Amino acid sequence: MARRDAPVATPPEDSMKIGIIGAGNIGGNLTRRLTALGHDVSVANSRGPHTLTELAEETGATPVTVPEAARGAEVVVVTIPLKAVPDLPSGLFDEAAEGVAVIDTGNYYPKERDGRIAAIEEGLPESRWTEQHLGHRVIKAFNGTFAQDIIDRPLPKGHPERLAFPVAGDDEAAKKVVRDLMDELGFDTVDAGGIDDSWRQQPDTPVYGIRAGVDAVVKALAEASPERPEAFRA
Repeated sequence: MARRDAPVATPPEDSMKIGIIGAGNIGGNLTRRLTALGHDVSVANSRGPHTLTELAEETGATPVTVPEAARGAEVVVVTIPLKAVPDLPSGLFDEAAEGVAVIDTGNYYPKERDGRIAAIEEGLPESRWTEQHLGHRVIKAFNGTFAQDIIDRPLPKGHPERLAFPVAGDDEAAKKVVRDLMDELGFDTVDAGGIDDSWRQQPDTPVYGIRAGVDAVVKALAEASPERPEAFRA
């Protein structure tokens, strides 16, 4: 689909301070869109701010260290390989804004990247495992999204071809912040329940990677099986 360069939302009157930890495909494209919408974005990766100069010059985001990305942030996006989550500094969100919404975009890929994580193999939802390591509740979102769609496929609210993404989490206030932000980005959302329900959007479920509207996403979530497929087991 051709890229839509016209804005799909009015820039916020009061921009949010947003930290993005991870500058891969999802993190990089969220940095591009959120800065374009007028938010104050800081971006970090494991290699240090000096490796983010190009992205910073392109977007106007501030390259920072991982702890600095969370400092004062109202929203923090954690978009790194699952195996790297335990390496994040302890107390990462101690200096974040009160009520900070933490978005987890992560997925468990045991064979090709993450290795075996026993708790997940035994049935713990990926994002619950991530919460335990972060010491903070998370909102699971963007984990099944094609990164380029964040750039290419935003549409105004009410457009018949607007994509919808599932959002799961136990913190209802934080979930609302995330859903409102995704709406501002040009996408509909579906409340996928709490983190204990977030297995419904893990890899190889019907909703994972779907490009569809609200009704199809609701149907796909309902059709998910709790049994993790063999391809996504260690």
